[in-house]
Amino acid sequence: MLFGKRVAVVLPAYNAARTLERTVADIPDNVVDTILLVDDYSTDETTEIANRLGLLVFKHEQNFGYGRNQKTCYAEALRLNADVVVMLHPDYQYDPRLVLPMAAMVAGGTYDVVLGSRILGGTARNGGMPLYKYIANRSLTLFQNLMVGSKLSEFHSGYRAFSSDVLRSLPLSANSDDFVFDNEMLIQAIYFGKRIGEISCPTRYFPEASSINFSRSVRYGLGVLWTSIRFRLQKLGLARFRIFDQSTIRVEGHADPWSPSD
Repeated sequence: MLFGKRVAVVLPAYNAARTLERTVADIPDNVVDTILLVDDYSTDETTEIANRLGLLVFKHEQNFGYGRNQKTCYAEALRLNADVVVMLHPDYQYDPRLVLPMAAMVAGGTYDVVLGSRILGGTARNGGMPLYKYIANRSLTLFQNLMVGSKLSEFHSGYRAFSSDVLRSLPLSANSDDFVFDNEMLIQAIYFGKRIGEISCPTRYFPEASSINFSRSVRYGLGVLWTSIRFRLQKLGLARFRIFDQSTIRVEGHADPWSPSD
């Protein structure tokens, strides 16, 4: 616990057998009450290793996608009465030891959302981020900051901490089941006025670390642009979109992970 708040780490996993144990070993268990792994129908030994490590495990009956995995992560964490939820990829790309400061900034009430930024501190390229990914990250982030009026160093980190109140207040079930879910969720947090902080996070790129291929990266980039455009159109009153409609929130105040997405 931190500041009297229950802390849960959620691991959205797919074929993470080669890196899961290293990731879990570096999570500061003295402040984490629960580690929950959601296995999106892996074809390797992810579930078996998670069970051996003593994690709570929820396994999908088919491969639903990264976004749907996170919907389950957050719904299950809230069901377990977590006050702070940290989402960490189990591929060991992000430093698990930063769970402590990220969770503390949320538990202490400084921020509602905290992002582990690969851009702050200038370590992304040193950590092996490919040049085209770095350029795309910086370009998309610049566009999004201009469109939504924020000043974030990056919108595309997969390392995030949230208060339970944030998770209950965002219409997550309206979001994509694919990779753009991350971006939609962050844009929702900005739209609804949540306090967002960042912390510098060194990153590692190596063969076992998961990464989407070029075609899916292009599709993700187009989704990011469309998410920002939807934000601006809704703010200007020119259109209304389901991802900004809090009436879609169900299941005792938090997102229903099984509802169909737009």
